[in-house]
Amino acid sequence: MSNHNIEKFPFDKELALNNSSNPLIIRTTSLSLTKQNNQIIECRLTFYVNPELYHRIDTEKLFNLKPEVRAPMSGKFLPSGDMQIETTLQPDLLPHLLENASTAEETANYLLHLNQQSEAATIEQSQPPLTTKLLNTENWLCLSVKQQQPNGEVGYNTFWNYVNPSTINHPEATSEQLSEGIVNFFKEWTQANLAEATQNATSEFLEEISSVFKELVDETFSETEEDTTTNQSIFAAIINFFESDEWQFVKIPETSTLHLLFRGENGQWTCYATAREQQQQFVFYSICPINTPENKSLPITEFITRANYGMIMGNFEFDFTDGEIRYKTGIDVEGDRLSFALIKQMVYANVMMMDEYLPGIAAVIDSDVSPADAIRSIEQTDTNAQIEA
Repeated sequence: MSNHNIEKFPFDKELALNNSSNPLIIRTTSLSLTKQNNQIIECRLTFYVNPELYHRIDTEKLFNLKPEVRAPMSGKFLPSGDMQIETTLQPDLLPHLLENASTAEETANYLLHLNQQSEAATIEQSQPPLTTKLLNTENWLCLSVKQQQPNGEVGYNTFWNYVNPSTINHPEATSEQLSEGIVNFFKEWTQANLAEATQNATSEFLEEISSVFKELVDETFSETEEDTTTNQSIFAAIINFFESDEWQFVKIPETSTLHLLFRGENGQWTCYATAREQQQQFVFYSICPINTPENKSLPITEFITRANYGMIMGNFEFDFTDGEIRYKTGIDVEGDRLSFALIKQMVYANVMMMDEYLPGIAAVIDSDVSPADAIRSIEQTDTNAQIEA
């Protein structure tokens, strides 16, 4: 792995995490983001609980803390003294974070915001927002539990500390790294449980981790096995481009799609890069950060129709169902290959077009400017820019 760095933010706050029973109140100490090749691959949350809360976490197997995934413990916990617990967010939820945060500090503030939303929903007895699943204990994997004692630190690591799902899900992960993690964990596990280690116990362990781990492994190594095919080369080319061009992105699990962010002169928005494997096509979308209210659907439809007229490299699309506006560029590479230059042309033609027309979209939605005037303002600016050039 290359270009590996960790961004850590001191996070001294209380959070109420959700589970099947009562909320769990924790005192956070830090939040960190791990980046590789300029993309966020992991989010870790460290917090303290007292022995009583730890007993509840242990009993209810919160944070996926099941006995089968624990490495041997060094010493015994004392009945007094807080426990430090380090957890990692399940990788498939990283896209939710990236839509609202790109740094450790922004991520911490976003979790606090979700916490306030969840508390407000509880008071009003309404349904909490779907995004609060980021605060569900089941969506965090426990990496370690430690307790500082007079004679030193006591505690244990878990399977996820040896074979981290975020690392496995990264396209550079190799079978050797995976194997090494599994072997190291089983060495400690079997040594500590040799008297009890039966075939049934081992089978139970494998079943417990499969729900989170197997999908990640299958996805990662199916790509490795197929990297000589035309389909896989499309997705590999996309990943290589965004890594080389230093974009932050997250791979959406079980898809051939990357979730990205782009900041232009006129705003920041979400992008999606998709490899359509069977069709041998690459599609790139810029999602407009402004959603269209229902009463503005017709003016925006006119604006998009006027904008699309004469466009060659892509087009705007409008979803009447939810008011989403997006700009799409795509290419079919059947019988050919997707080169770095082609990807760059498609991607930057796309984001530059969204950036250029974003002020016009905002004017139509927020300022009651007519679609014709909004388009005229954009075209006039382009004409002036060309004259100055």
